[in-house]
Amino acid sequence: MHGRRSVGIVFGGCSPEYPVSLESAHAVLENMDRERYSPVMIGITREGQWLLYEGDISRIAGDTWAQEGIPAVLSLDRGAGTLYAMRREGGVPSLEERHLDVLFPVLHGANGEDGSVQGAAQLSGIPLAGCGVLASALCMDKGRSHALVREAGILVPKGRVLCVYEPWEEMLGRLAEEIGFPMFVKPVRAGSSFGITKAEAMGELKDAVQKAFAFDSAVIAEEAVAGFEVGCAVMGTEKLLVGEVDEIELSEGFFDYAEKYTLKTSAIHVPARVSREKAEEIRRTAAKIYRILGCQGFARVDMFLTPEGRIVFNEVNTIPGFTAHSRFPSMMAAAGVPFREVISQVIETAVRL
Repeated sequence: MHGRRSVGIVFGGCSPEYPVSLESAHAVLENMDRERYSPVMIGITREGQWLLYEGDISRIAGDTWAQEGIPAVLSLDRGAGTLYAMRREGGVPSLEERHLDVLFPVLHGANGEDGSVQGAAQLSGIPLAGCGVLASALCMDKGRSHALVREAGILVPKGRVLCVYEPWEEMLGRLAEEIGFPMFVKPVRAGSSFGITKAEAMGELKDAVQKAFAFDSAVIAEEAVAGFEVGCAVMGTEKLLVGEVDEIELSEGFFDYAEKYTLKTSAIHVPARVSREKAEEIRRTAAKIYRILGCQGFARVDMFLTPEGRIVFNEVNTIPGFTAHSRFPSMMAAAGVPFREVISQVIETAVRL
């Protein structure tokens, strides 16, 4: 490699998870090997405007970065690998080109983790760090990802998808009979546990569905799986590197948005407090799910471990939290891969694809 690779770090986005993306992007930029990589910071505002940002990375974490942003657009010309930025000096506009060797989306949730930005990278021909269009869209859709994983013989929670344009209120009684209480009601395509409710009785079900519909036009109702959640970080495409298994210990409630980012009543154990044999089975299952859904680059596979020792698939996060204390880097660090090397491997995998 001659010189440093130019890596477009895309952050922000039109998603409720906008602030989480800023924290993740700040951590990636802070830990990136600057001897090997030259970052091009591309921010997307909450309103969806793309901006080239050239200021201090601390302003990203503080969400004051956009004030210094320059309007920008990614060229969709195949092979161009170009970001165009529109500067204005003395009222005169000028077009500036920035070459990108890799596009690294550090986005969470809709309009960033769901295949949309990945599609732009595919059209432009820029090597993409992380999962492609199909895997991103599939993993974001809990109903369809569960169907595929179930078809491959892996356990998934009992559940049903409801669409907002269907007579869903008429289906609530059947839902209660099929799934039973307690059940979780969540948006089909949302991340960071937004819009999730644990319905304990029939009287709570309608409100739970309406809350989830505020985030998506489809919701999924699932049985509450007994046991606890375990996760596994997976990296690579041809040859996979599977991190240490982690475990979420809850003292009350469930792992909602607030709990994920405050850990007020919960703890995350790395490695998980399970036998070596069970941990290896979880890692094998995570790798299999990663393959089934067509993942590449990196992803975090979340599962449940029941009191009987059964592994039940929950979901795949194709762009998991990337702060230094997030679960994905922690699992890889426990497997002997420090955060800086995780970032480098993700970028180099993209270039090799």
